[in-house]
Amino acid sequence: MNDTEVPSMVQVHLSIRVLLTVLPSLIFLSINSIMLFALVKKPLFLESPRYILFGHLLLSDSLQLLLTTLLYIFALTMVRIITCICVIVTQLAAITVKMSPINLALMSLERYVAICFPLRHATIATSKAMSVAIAVMWTVASVDSFAHLFLFFSFSNRSLAAQQICKKRSIFQLPVYVILNRVFTVVNFVLVTVIIIYTYVAIMIAVKYSSSCTHRAKIAQKTVLLHALQLFLYLISTFFYTINSSELFNSDPAFALYIKQVLFLGLIIFPKFLSPLIYGLRDQTLRQVFKYSFTFGYKSSVEPYTNP
Repeated sequence: MNDTEVPSMVQVHLSIRVLLTVLPSLIFLSINSIMLFALVKKPLFLESPRYILFGHLLLSDSLQLLLTTLLYIFALTMVRIITCICVIVTQLAAITVKMSPINLALMSLERYVAICFPLRHATIATSKAMSVAIAVMWTVASVDSFAHLFLFFSFSNRSLAAQQICKKRSIFQLPVYVILNRVFTVVNFVLVTVIIIYTYVAIMIAVKYSSSCTHRAKIAQKTVLLHALQLFLYLISTFFYTINSSELFNSDPAFALYIKQVLFLGLIIFPKFLSPLIYGLRDQTLRQVFKYSFTFGYKSSVEPYTNP
């Protein structure tokens, strides 16, 4: 093999890895977009708090999938971009990573209120209240990123106009960044886990001792259990960033590239696709609308919407 064939083989392998990353992401983003379009297309869905929160979950997961895929491709192809843009993209991606578990906690709380306080549900879980809740979610999820940005502008001498390879580790190099991220991630997941467990137990008690709306309570109980499964999928996604930032594969860079490719597909892309799909297709009303949207109206019979 001559010297000119080696770079060409490297380019071929790189193109294959990029294709294996982009193609599944585009497919899953297309499916999520159709699901979002199906929700927005039905105005009555926008009046139900559970569907508002589910739509926001779809949006944040899609945004996270898009940003993490872009960052992964930037790192894989060693593209040099402006530091300012890299900082914005990495921190926005970090916000969306922390957003989804918080969204699940609010979805569980909404089901808890609907079952345990049915008479007050209509006054508590209003469209306006959901808008405020979404704003609070973005604020809470941004705390860690705001702290990173404050430390970056306070202690970094790096020019924001300089071009560099966009990797979070190369921009936020101080150990305090890692500590802040880990602390916030652990606290976030612990609080969300406590909320989901509490709502599940409370609904389970309601199922056991309530003689009315037992069927609805059992459905809500299974829904919260699905939220716990979704939380587990999100927790799996965080493992990629820990493994990716470790020194485990530094002894063999070529082997590390293939392992990270598999981990990225298995821990980032597929959980972000399965999580909303599990919840969305389980709902009978959503399933009918999604079937109609996915088949472009071929399945023309959509059952009337009933406010759950």
